[in-house]
Parts: sequence; structure tokens; C-alpha cells
Amino acid sequence: MRKKITAKQAAFLLPLFLLLSVFAIYPIVTSAVYSLFDYRTNDQRVAGLYTSTNFNAPLFVEDCGYIAWFLEDDLTLLDDADQKELQRIADSAGELADRYQSETDVIKVSAGEKDEIASAISRLKADTLAVYQKNADIAFYNGSDKLSTIFGEMDSCLIESNFTGLSAYASLLTDTRFMRSLRSTAVFTVISVFLELVFGMALALIMNKAIKGIGAVRTTALIPWAIPTAVSALMWSYMYDGTSGIVAKVFADIGLIASPELMLLSSGGAMTAAILADVWKTTPYMALLLLAGLQIIDRGLYESSKIDGAGTVRTFFSITLPLLKPSLLVALLFRTLDAFRVYDLIAVLTGGAQGTETLSIYAYKLMIGQNNYGYGAVVVLAMALCVGVIAFVFVKVLGAELVKDD
Repeated sequence: MRKKITAKQAAFLLPLFLLLSVFAIYPIVTSAVYSLFDYRTNDQRVAGLYTSTNFNAPLFVEDCGYIAWFLEDDLTLLDDADQKELQRIADSAGELADRYQSETDVIKVSAGEKDEIASAISRLKADTLAVYQKNADIAFYNGSDKLSTIFGEMDSCLIESNFTGLSAYASLLTDTRFMRSLRSTAVFTVISVFLELVFGMALALIMNKAIKGIGAVRTTALIPWAIPTAVSALMWSYMYDGTSGIVAKVFADIGLIASPELMLLSSGGAMTAAILADVWKTTPYMALLLLAGLQIIDRGLYESSKIDGAGTVRTFFSITLPLLKPSLLVALLFRTLDAFRVYDLIAVLTGGAQGTETLSIYAYKLMIGQNNYGYGAVVVLAMALCVGVIAFVFVKVLGAELVKDD
């Protein structure tokens, strides 16, 4: 029977809820908001979350100043009538700049003000280019080319809404790169976790034996897991090197690859290299989780089985494996989630090249490499959904019990 949490107990849990809110819930909510916008910090037109028309007032004021400055340099080369026209245009640009001089950030504008600003820019552009075209034979200091660049930048000062809603999620289904990354992630996860389960089980059974020197065996077996992942990946990259790597040379000598250089330069070789490095690194972790489950199995069951004449294989499948199921499912859940979110190992080892780009690598390249935080957030949330599905399957379908009620 479950007991209700008292007020005092809830007070002790409050710091946990605060930490979860700051480090878990807030990033998820932020990512969900970003995913609804075409948010890219390398393009000033979509460098914010805009649900309506906005106006980059500081940039507009700066462009108006450049226009007035350039026109004042060129008007000295014209006759009186054209000088007055360029001076009028320069004064108009100055008046527009004065109108928004006090604004220091991007501001929202109404539809009417938007049309007014667009018309003012259009008039400035048309009047200015008309004077320069009329005097095309004069070699101006600045000329229409420089001013056309400024006018083009002025057009971008009017920022339309970059709210895309759920359309980015629909485009995810047709994103071939996302599908390739998902497939690579699934292949890496399934194969590496399976091998880690097999080797981890064998290692756990060995470490569970009450034999002399087993403490040293347990300590030694945990060394690969204690090494930081980035260091481990760098170490394996040296062994996979096509010119001097021992692993690449051995694989080439026994015929697994055509030449040592192909170890990291072919899709099959690169994925195999990543899986081997991950298995070596995390098999001790799997063994440690399984060893904890083996330690709580009653030894009397093995003695009874031995008296009944059951062999080692029969004992394993009839006693060890059924009683180890809770620990086994928890170990598989943790390792599957960890492998599905792999980043650092592959980032150091292959950089995501040769078919080893996982969802984490893809999301990193979108957000950090391309500054595309909107679509990057969509990929991150899709990966979070996959993680949720995996957790649901293990906990609800397979019955992995993370926390006991008693």
C-alpha cells in the first residue's frame, strides 16, 4: 500500500523539483518554443522569435546615415539642379533616421507603419537611382552600386514573422539526412548494446565467483569504463589509424578490410570502429549492473539445483536468468538510452563521417555549425521522443522496474 507524502517530506523534495525545473523542464520547454520558429542566428531577419512584423530600427538608422553620407560626397560632382535633388534625398534619409534614433532594438510595427516604411525606402531608392542614371557618364565617388547594397540592406530591416508552427515537424519526415542519422543511431545502438550484454554477462558471471584474486579482477575490468569517453575515442583513433594503427593493421592482415586505410574511410569500417570502441568502453558498466543483480540471488537455489543434478547451462537458464530479469532490463534500459544519445565517442572518432552521423551529431551540426536553432530543436525533440518510446517499451511493455514501491 502506498503512503501519501507529508508536507515535511514534500519540503525535502522541493530542491529536487527546483533542479528538475531548471535543468530538465526549462530546456525542454525552450526547445519546444524554438521548434515553432525558423530561428537562425546567422541571419538577422530570423535572429529572433517573431510572431508579427518587426523592424530593425538601429540598422535602419545606420543605413540612412550611410545614404546621407554617400550622397553628400557625390552631389559636388553634379549641376545645381541635381545637387538640390540629391540634397533633398539626403535630408529625407536624415529625417527618417531621426524618427527612429531613440530606438535601440528591434521593435514591433503595425501593418500601416510597415507599409509607410516600405514606401519611404522605395521612394528613396527610386529617386536616388534616377539621379545616378541621369548622370551615368560621371565617375562618382560612391555611385549607384554602393547605394544599391545599402538599399538592399534597408529592405531587410523589415522583418516578417518567422513563426512556422508545426511545419518543421512535417519536413522532418522528408529529411533524408535525418533518416540516415536515425538509421545510423539505431544500428549503433542495437549492435553495441547486444555485444555489451553478451560480454557484460560473461564478465559479471566471472566477477561473481568467490575465487582468490577476484577483487583485482573486478578492479581491472572497470578500468575501461573509468577512462573519459573522449580520451578513449582518441586512443582508439590512434589504433585505427591507417598508417600506424595496430588494430587497422591486424584487421587488414586477417582479411576483414582490404587495407588499413579503409578502417575509418569506409562506412562499414567506420561504424565497426565506433561500435568496437563503445563495446570496449561500456561493457564493464553493463557487467557492474548485472553483477549487482547476481549478488542478490539466494545461493541456496544453486545448491539445490546442484543436488538435483542440473548442469551449468540448465542452472543459468532456469535460475540465474529469470531471477536476473529485473536487473537485466534496467541495465539494458540505461545502456540503450545512453547508446542512442551517443555524441562524444563518434564526434572524436569520426566526426560523423562515413555513415556514422548519429542524431546527436546531426543536431549539433544544425545548431552549432549552422546556427539553425529552430530546426535543430525539432531534431532534438524528435530524438527525445525516440528516447521516450524506448523507455516506455522497457518499463511498460517489458516490465523494467526502476523503483520498487516497497
